[in-house]
Formats: sequence, C-alpha cells, structure tokens
Amino acid sequence: MSVCSHPSEGHLMSEEVHLRLILVSGKTQDFTFSPNDSATDIAKHVFDNWPAGWEEEQVSSPSILRLIFQGRFLHGNVTLGALKLPPGRTTVMHLVARETLPEPNSHGQRNREKTTESNCCLLL
Repeated sequence: MSVCSHPSEGHLMSEEVHLRLILVSGKTQDFTFSPNDSATDIAKHVFDNWPAGWEEEQVSSPSILRLIFQGRFLHGNVTLGALKLPPGRTTVMHLVARETLPEPNSHGQRNREKTTESNCCLLL
C-alpha cells in the first residue's frame, strides 16, 4: 500500500520538467522544475527569480500568481508529476495574477441568469 522510492532509482529523482511560462502580455520565459514541485512552489520560485524583461508585470506577492494548464487553473498543491507531462519536452503554461481561484464546478450569480453573452476568455 505504501509507495517508496529506491536510492538505486536516482534517475527518477533527477528528472526535470521544462516549463515555458507565458504572461497575458505575451512575454515568455523558460524554467526547469522537479516533478515534485507544486503550483505553489513554482509561483514562489518565479516570484523570487522574476525574469528581466517582466518588470512591468511584477506582482506584490507570490500568493497571487496562478498557473493555467490546458485551460484550467492549477490549485496550489498540484504537483507537476501529477500532471503526467511528457518527459524531455517543454510544456507551456500561462502565468496570471489573480487573488482567488474559482471553486471547481462553481456557478456564480452571473451563470444563473439566462443571458446570451459568452463567459469565455481567449489567451494569446
């Protein structure tokens, strides 16, 4: 029932996950992380190592940095390993500043009203 890693399987520990983070402005930066790193770990690392050229997008705290992968916000405890990203490839994620995350399957007042407007957002 328990999962254990063996010291002889060191190659698993040294696997790297390559991420290309894209800001809303379109600026990008590549980073390398461990499969054990969570969305919170990534936000803190990016905040502490804010790239040159991203000065205009600098935020006041790592707690408001959010990752979007395949159209979904990653909650803080989700690790890169849990996403089963393809090894040896660079995975693209969006990095946005947002105070709170929407609750999974939540429906705000706006969604309860019958309207013809669209609630989608296009990230370029």
